[in-house]
Amino acid sequence: MATPPLHAVPFDLKRLRGACSSCGVRELCLPAGLDLRSINTVDRLIDQRRVLARGEVLFRNGAALQSLYAVHTGFMKTSVPHPDGGEQVTGFHMPGDLLGLDALGDGRHLCDAVALEGSEVCEIPPQILERLSHTIPSLQQHFHRILSREIVRDHHMMLLLANLRAEERLAVFLLKLSRRYAARGYSPTEFVLCMTRADIGSYLGLTVETVSRALSQMRAGRLIEVSTRHIRIIGMERLKSVAARAPE
Repeated sequence: MATPPLHAVPFDLKRLRGACSSCGVRELCLPAGLDLRSINTVDRLIDQRRVLARGEVLFRNGAALQSLYAVHTGFMKTSVPHPDGGEQVTGFHMPGDLLGLDALGDGRHLCDAVALEGSEVCEIPPQILERLSHTIPSLQQHFHRILSREIVRDHHMMLLLANLRAEERLAVFLLKLSRRYAARGYSPTEFVLCMTRADIGSYLGLTVETVSRALSQMRAGRLIEVSTRHIRIIGMERLKSVAARAPE
């Protein structure tokens, strides 16, 4: 079915209450400083939301690209399957993050994406993204920056796994989460780990036992307080010193 012209798509006032124009994290997945006309254009064309229960799959490795997805609420993880039936966690995704960029090359996803808690994502069909990129030139530049950040993040992760000890890897992980929460207006010192210890271990190249031991060492050293999945950073500067060897 052909996509209707921009001027032919009507506004739905009820839907717009949850649209990009009223989203608190829109500048994490859209260019900063968009004028009202550009934001309204995005609102008219990106109007599909998908609700996911905890553990529900958004897309699977090998599946054809249907849409890109912006996390609106909740927390997601991406992973690639192992031949032995396990998985390698490749990322954790919060509101404002984009999912599905892995499929832009050959049209098929290279990983699984699963909700770690009840989540909601905005669907961005590729043809809509292409039209928006022509209408709003800064949008294409913004996506190029996002893709560049993904490449840099992968590079940093390889360096982290190659050069850092367990406690240093975990310190880097907690500090990155802290900064990401702060960028979304949440506390940088108190947050919940939505992922399991096994997920963290898979992401950092550590066993579950090593992750638990490193958390216990940080707690004993008064760097953090831990209550099940709730983390409180009480020694931010000392935590940063533990992570000082990490690549910038």
